[in-house]
Amino acid sequence: MVEAVQDAGVVVTGAGGGIGAALARRFAAEGARVVVNDLDAGKAKAVAEEIGAVAVPGDASTIVGEAREALGGTVDVYCANAGVAFEDGAADAPLDERSWALSWDVNVMAHVRAAHALLPHWLERGSGRFVATVSAAGLLTMIGAPSYSVTKHGAYAFAEWLSLTYRHRGLKVHAICPQGVRTDMLAATGSAGDLVLQPNAIEPEDVADALFRGIEEDRFLILPHPEVGDYYRARAGEPDRWLSGMNHIQRRWEAAQ
Repeated sequence: MVEAVQDAGVVVTGAGGGIGAALARRFAAEGARVVVNDLDAGKAKAVAEEIGAVAVPGDASTIVGEAREALGGTVDVYCANAGVAFEDGAADAPLDERSWALSWDVNVMAHVRAAHALLPHWLERGSGRFVATVSAAGLLTMIGAPSYSVTKHGAYAFAEWLSLTYRHRGLKVHAICPQGVRTDMLAATGSAGDLVLQPNAIEPEDVADALFRGIEEDRFLILPHPEVGDYYRARAGEPDRWLSGMNHIQRRWEAAQ
């Protein structure tokens, strides 16, 4: 058992399946009191009933108040896990402003709104934990998915800003950055996901395991795929070489269309 989360009030957004459901199950198994959030009320209820939690369906960015009430007045851990992804970057694809707007709202602004609602209480009492499910795309990028890549960079930047700004006031922040995870979202990434993500995809439970190791070690950056750290260093140290390598993958993807 991880002492830091025992009896903690935990909210997990996008927890009707995939990574969110795995996180909710793990927090419950560790003795936390969990609120399961998802836009799909039926899925949220099913996971909540399975683990003895409370379902609070709805828009992830507006449920903090209701979740707080369900937990008896206090949210100790907030997992900003809900996200959207679009394959909107084919060479001849028209600009889809809807995918950009929705990606920005769900992948970035939902985190911002939740933090805005949670921070006053957390700072007043001197403790709180914010877990952002980002993506390796937030450290690197993803071919064929510009709106996803850019907004995941934004989600990572916001988590980083929260940590550097408030860590001396008791706020713990974790940014989870996996590559492929066997979820419905991965299945929806299409041919780009098949090329880049499927070969080394892991299970959602592996992501939960990585997060809990990070909580125990008090680490900000959580890498369920450790090799992402090497890619991140290569991107920073030799950007042109890294971009050439990614462009090679891009050309392989285009040739396969």
